[in-house]
Amino acid sequence: MSTTEKQKAIGQKPHPMTGQVMSGAEMVIQVIADMGVDTIFGYSGGAILPTYDAIFKHNAKTERVGTEIRLIVPANEQGAGFMAAGYGRATGKPGVCLVTSGPGATNTVTPVRDCMADSVPAIFICGQVPRHAMGTDAFQEAPILNIMSACAKHTFLVTDPEKLEETIRAAFEIAVSGRPGPVVIDLPKDVQTWSGKFKGDGVLKFRGYELRLAEATSNELTEAEAAAFFRMLGQSKRPLLYVGGGVIHDNASRQLTEFANRFGIPVVTTLHGIGAFDTTSPLCLHMLGMHGTAFANYAVEDCDFLIAVGARFDDRVAGKVQAFAPNAKNIAHIDVDAAEIGKVKQITWSHIGTAGKALEALLAFGKDVKTDYADWQKHVDGLRNSYPMDYDKNSTYIQPYRVVELISDITNGDAIVSTGVGQHQMWAAQYFKYRHPRTWLTSGSMGTMGFGLPAAIGAQIACPDKLVIDIDGDGSIRMNLGEMETCTTYNIPVKILLLNNLGDGMVRQWQKTYYEFRFSGTDKSLHLKDFIKAAEADGFKYARRVSKNEELEAALRDFLSFEGPAFLEVMIDPDAGVFPMVGPGMGYKEMITGPFIKSRNAGETAPPASNGPVTPTLF
Repeated sequence: MSTTEKQKAIGQKPHPMTGQVMSGAEMVIQVIADMGVDTIFGYSGGAILPTYDAIFKHNAKTERVGTEIRLIVPANEQGAGFMAAGYGRATGKPGVCLVTSGPGATNTVTPVRDCMADSVPAIFICGQVPRHAMGTDAFQEAPILNIMSACAKHTFLVTDPEKLEETIRAAFEIAVSGRPGPVVIDLPKDVQTWSGKFKGDGVLKFRGYELRLAEATSNELTEAEAAAFFRMLGQSKRPLLYVGGGVIHDNASRQLTEFANRFGIPVVTTLHGIGAFDTTSPLCLHMLGMHGTAFANYAVEDCDFLIAVGARFDDRVAGKVQAFAPNAKNIAHIDVDAAEIGKVKQITWSHIGTAGKALEALLAFGKDVKTDYADWQKHVDGLRNSYPMDYDKNSTYIQPYRVVELISDITNGDAIVSTGVGQHQMWAAQYFKYRHPRTWLTSGSMGTMGFGLPAAIGAQIACPDKLVIDIDGDGSIRMNLGEMETCTTYNIPVKILLLNNLGDGMVRQWQKTYYEFRFSGTDKSLHLKDFIKAAEADGFKYARRVSKNEELEAALRDFLSFEGPAFLEVMIDPDAGVFPMVGPGMGYKEMITGPFIKSRNAGETAPPASNGPVTPTLF
């Protein structure tokens, strides 16, 4: 029975293009269009040209205005990969990256691994040499299946063109199902030029994966499990919700908020959990961990029942594992990935399943449960008031903390913020008020410098009506500086805020703290670039530098209100540090709060606020 006959038999209307003869490349683009993809990020080359040509043909024959697939060509393939990641992070839908073989494909290894580490849905389609040439060291050949298999959620090498349609559809299903992640499709050139009849439906099946997925996603929290949870909650006087990115991936912020408010339980979030719970809520203690707020970390130390939802107890949070949450008599863990349960920390109660469904089930079971954590809430408020975030407000240098505070105040927290990696990343996490999920985009697990600008471009394409700000550092932005021109070429109105401390600030901070001021590799940090001239050369109509406190607020308002892409460089205190800081392998009792944040731990030693004369401002 043909595909069309099967569709008629079950009363399904056939795809309007079913039975049409197409090239493999045209099939790829048709399936992508059917999946609702409106943008592809990529860089062309010989082995992927048939598919790029198919995009042109698809757009040329599109009858309905607005259904074309937009093609964004970056400066390099890593930029394309991070644009796809930014699109996926901002929407929850897979971003699509299309690159050529060999170096084009290998340039996306970092974005693929970054998406995998942070559970971001994305599709990476890589051109490959023809099937007959594979394994011969042909021009621009690389063993992408072998390379990417270790980095991606799944990798396909298409050797049977008859299964091409089904492969593309399966890739989209895998990318968004369960714990999201990147899927790589290695696509030989002769498969792209092959011709066959378009089926219009069908998807590859993976029995083992589908069984595990169904078990996790359809797993209902039983009454016995719920009763056990509420017994522990009933025994607790100081419960604390520890929330990770899994809540955002599952679009479960509403359920989390209802759960926390219903039972009056304070909330701390991981770096990737930021935005899952309104940071302005009285119950929110913001971020915990290595650079979490002091009051959040102290609350973790004081809690007697830790409730982890969509979090994985990673090393930047748990630190010294045996000392993490030392007074918690019980630890509960909800996660869709069974591999995370008990992987790092022993737990006493767990549920494998989606965060939203689990929280809804707990809310339903506990509808008549009365809780009173007034004393604990008062204690938590005391922690927040006694150990607030703080910095030198009398310095003649512009303080980066103040810059982020002002942006938060001006936007009222209504913006999508992306960052590179380094000190600026932590300042953006600590001092901006995030009120909604998917408004905080950063490279967490991989910690990839150069992420911020291309991710912001991807997010802006995905959310054209929102204000998107890339808060970046001078070291990090250099990694993908070529994407400045992408902003102006396509008139993408990203706002690029460069906090310039003339060096690799985070590395220098570690060298001050742990390496006795031996600035190996940072003693001659790149610092001669005139970023304003670079921005102007790339076509920015708004490009300005600020180095005085009295100019800062007005400059930020002008910058944020500019209609097109804008670039603002702020020369900040080169000696500004990120505090609090829990050193690697240390517990929260050893947290360094720095010279301006109070500590309740006796005997704390902080690194000096300065190591002598600061580097002069060059511009």
